[in-house]
Amino acid sequence: MTLRTRFAPSPTGFLHIGGARTALFCHLHTRHYGGTTILRVEDTDIERTKQEAVEAILEGMRWLGLEPDEGPYYQSANSQKHLDIADQLLIAEQAYRCYCSKEVLDQMRDEQRASGLKPRYDGRCSKLKSAPSPDAPFVIRFRRPKVGEVIWQDKIQGEVRVRNDELDDLILVRSDGTPTYNLAVVVDDHNMGINLVIRGEDHLSNTPRQIQLFEALAWDVPDYAHMPLLHGEDGAKLSKRHGAVSVLSFREEGFLASAVNNYLVRLGWSHGDQEIFTTKEMEELFDICEVGRSAAIFNSDKLLWINSHHIMDAQPEDLVDELIYQLKLINIEDVDKKRLIEIIPEFQERSKTMVEMAQKVSFLFVDELPEYEPSAAKKHMKIAAIDPLSELTKRLESCPEWDIDSIEKVFKSVLDAYEIKMVKLAQPVRVALTATATSPGIYETVFMLGRLKTISRLQAGVIFLEEKAAATE
Repeated sequence: MTLRTRFAPSPTGFLHIGGARTALFCHLHTRHYGGTTILRVEDTDIERTKQEAVEAILEGMRWLGLEPDEGPYYQSANSQKHLDIADQLLIAEQAYRCYCSKEVLDQMRDEQRASGLKPRYDGRCSKLKSAPSPDAPFVIRFRRPKVGEVIWQDKIQGEVRVRNDELDDLILVRSDGTPTYNLAVVVDDHNMGINLVIRGEDHLSNTPRQIQLFEALAWDVPDYAHMPLLHGEDGAKLSKRHGAVSVLSFREEGFLASAVNNYLVRLGWSHGDQEIFTTKEMEELFDICEVGRSAAIFNSDKLLWINSHHIMDAQPEDLVDELIYQLKLINIEDVDKKRLIEIIPEFQERSKTMVEMAQKVSFLFVDELPEYEPSAAKKHMKIAAIDPLSELTKRLESCPEWDIDSIEKVFKSVLDAYEIKMVKLAQPVRVALTATATSPGIYETVFMLGRLKTISRLQAGVIFLEEKAAATE
């Protein structure tokens, strides 16, 4: 039997990091076993559903490379099928109409709490033979089994047992005639042939109710795998203050999709001591049955460490689109892609994020530099550098060839002429060319910047030092 899983987000917000982890685990397990992944947008809550949320979820999944084999399907499109099944259960007397008002239900629960009982619907309408009035509003409730247990072997949680008398009669159809989540999920999982449901352990309480429905309808019950939830480093459930934001915000912060996936897969799953995984390795090795039951702790520093490794190990061609994306965010556009691919290797080991890389390469593409970093200028832009910097500018301007070897020879000739060490020349040059004290090798920096910009910025550096000298007289 071919494995069929589904990722079924609710379109009430963005794709957050917990949802992305669920989508990833569905994707990896299904790829491992050669199955099919389905994306089903569970949009039955009409009031809370937002189209922009749907688009954000789809965009997040595209960025992560988790596009499904089928879908997206929209649960709301199947509403009539859901209602037909509710009618089928009514006819079979496996469901009934409940006319209890909110006030009646509230009073019932208050009395149960006062008696030390678990508050739940007591089934009083299950014995009614007719409606209290022809136009009385009602919901449709499932007539659950009263004895016995629901038992399933969860692929992560192990054996789970829930007594039927601990559950109440589930609402299948609301008073406005719309199907509820639990009914819609069961009908859709059956109709789509889903045989493995991978989701967060916050859905554990829904599972026995859904299994009861499957069994009442004489449908095959899928297997279940309930993943432990993500927690912050303080041990609390992951929230916005921990970074439970849209996965696309991680892109804006300069993280690679491959690194985010690598980090997420390690939150609950391991393969020996290996930390860095390619997508291919994850698809070959991952098995949902090997996910641990303990809550996983989200650690931003670990994500940053993994990201730096993915940047270092990547081919320049695999980084160029993300670099272009980051450059656009700082208003640098229409950059030649081929040129970026050529210069990326100079910055891979120096960048933990693509934001850092964009900032580090930006000096190559702006017409005017920002002001020198104060600490860099104070430490390296010394008045004593005026003459060697001026001479270097003249010799580079007349350098017959613009290549690394020729640039190196010019630098060495100036060092010899002024009998100074490389650091006394290279660092003022670096600040003049990049406005910072860090860059790739100084010869490579000069070469990448090009003759015109190099000469112009060195001349500006000389003027800066001359003004500094004049101010001290």
